[in-house]
Amino acid sequence: MQHRIVVLGAGYTGAVAAGRLAKRLHRDDVTLTLVNPEADFVERVRLHQVAAGQDLAPRPFDQVFAGTGVELKLARVAAVDVERKAVTVEGVAGREELAYDSLVYALGSGWNHGGVPGVAEHAHEVSSRPGALRLRERLAALEAGRPVVVVGGGLTGLEAATEIAEARPDLDVALVARGAFGDWLSEKGRGHLWKVARRLGVTVHEHAAVAAVGADRVTTAAGDDIPADVTVWTTGFAVHPLAEATGLELAADGRIAVDATMRSVSHPDVYAVGDAAMALGPGDKPLRMSCASGVPMAWQAADALAARLTGAEVPRVGIRYAQQCVSLGRGEALIQFVTADDRAKEKALTGRFAARYKEFICKAAAWGVAHPTLGLPTRRRRVVPQEAREAVRAGAVA
Repeated sequence: MQHRIVVLGAGYTGAVAAGRLAKRLHRDDVTLTLVNPEADFVERVRLHQVAAGQDLAPRPFDQVFAGTGVELKLARVAAVDVERKAVTVEGVAGREELAYDSLVYALGSGWNHGGVPGVAEHAHEVSSRPGALRLRERLAALEAGRPVVVVGGGLTGLEAATEIAEARPDLDVALVARGAFGDWLSEKGRGHLWKVARRLGVTVHEHAAVAAVGADRVTTAAGDDIPADVTVWTTGFAVHPLAEATGLELAADGRIAVDATMRSVSHPDVYAVGDAAMALGPGDKPLRMSCASGVPMAWQAADALAARLTGAEVPRVGIRYAQQCVSLGRGEALIQFVTADDRAKEKALTGRFAARYKEFICKAAAWGVAHPTLGLPTRRRRVVPQEAREAVRAGAVA
């Protein structure tokens, strides 16, 4: 009987995990089902570009996974029952249930309004393609001189504010940051950030926590009103709400608790990767929600699952950071080099070379999804019987 593997979500991490499993395991021994509501890959790290009016090249999954043995099921995940080992999905054919022997949970995250009044009703987000397209339409309808406010001074906020300001120099773009502008960057990085913001005409409000969002303004905790025909909310990400209903053990922030191989600490037949999982990196610091964390997590999960199914030694993928890449429009960027545990070093790249560097990183990430089985040695291992796997595990423990 074939071992049934179901992968939930085809973002960077889910798509990479599915492709890598297809490369590691013999097709006669497994079925690989990838569940996703959209038929093509979404480059989430470029959604600020979509919002600013740019079009991205389509990457249809039927081409990505052609000939790999991965079956794409276009559906939305409605429920996960980890005790019965079944997933309920809703697609064009209606509601159905998928049974699994191993599950890879990669449903990621969405925008986090943080319970701030008015955000859900009045603000826009760029954490999903539908959200980015709605913002794109709204920005296109704005007349010259109208105010746009981006709330959030992290990577997403910086990229959104500068992209919009560059694409629409006729708009009055402002960014509101809870702390100091670029406070996690090196001195060189912060200096460049300010230089670009001034050149693009982005007004920066530092040390300004937002207390409420209205239809035409943002109100800070200090009581100041900042005019806003359009508010873009980028203060962080929230785990997909389905995680809480799975019955899996969760970390305090709602992410699925996993071990060093990305396997659930409560249900060993479930692996979680990307923004959905709470994993520890260098210095036992939680890995941040990002593509830089998610792709190595997908490698680790796929390789660990394949090794356990084939009776091989479980590998360990070292997950560490090297840089944070921030696009600042199409012609500028900031590459902030960091320590393994993600603390800024003084070294940073800026300017057009940094923009080309960032573009290469984005293209490489998308290429890795579009070519999930290239670059790995062709050695599909056979799945060994459960008894043999248990014997190997018992020997390892002994």
